[in-house]
Amino acid sequence: MLTHVLYVKETGTKNFAIVDAAMNDLLRPSLYQAHHDILPVRQVPNAPDTVFDVVGPVCESGDFLAQGRTMPEVKAGDLLAVMSAGAYGFTMASNYNSRPRVSEILVKGGEHFVIRDRETFDDLVRGERIPGFLEAKA
Repeated sequence: MLTHVLYVKETGTKNFAIVDAAMNDLLRPSLYQAHHDILPVRQVPNAPDTVFDVVGPVCESGDFLAQGRTMPEVKAGDLLAVMSAGAYGFTMASNYNSRPRVSEILVKGGEHFVIRDRETFDDLVRGERIPGFLEAKA
């Protein structure tokens, strides 16, 4: 799974890498404390290691991909690869907090293929109906 670093928050006791992926995209770390390696897509030679909590934007205590993870220092805009997320991770994905599920990309050699489009808000509400008695009267 690929995710962008939105920003880095440094406190006196912790460093947070806030990313655009969330617990709804990959629930395993929050649910089972599963470990997924997280690697910067672009390697920076001699980048210092830093301890980060890699967290999502949902603002829930369980919205994390890693806690206390030593990894190369990252900054806003960096692209991270969350390893071994795969199909099992996708089957557990949800639309929690009205977040559309991510697209799926198949990579073969130097080629890539979209095999599932990213959901849209319209996809999320497609089957919903509002009974007439609930509709606003003009």
